[in-house]
Amino acid sequence: MDIVKGSVVRATAGRDKDKFFVVLSTDGVYAQIADGKRRKVQKPKNKKLIHLAPTNTVYEGSTDSNPKIRTILRNFKNGG
Repeated sequence: MDIVKGSVVRATAGRDKDKFFVVLSTDGVYAQIADGKRRKVQKPKNKKLIHLAPTNTVYEGSTDSNPKIRTILRNFKNGG
């Protein structure tokens, strides 16, 4: 599965290994990711795509606020 804007991904390397994030944008090699808590929308983390594992969840709505991203990840972890 490809990593696209709105994808929920799991980091596979680095200090944030095994944590879940929402992809804000991609440029072919890197993805900008945020979790709404430690990594905010205003200052997302650039992470190489090879260090991200996609899940089967892609959020189609807006991901422009930190509370919205936290809600998406909370629902994802709770199975919804």
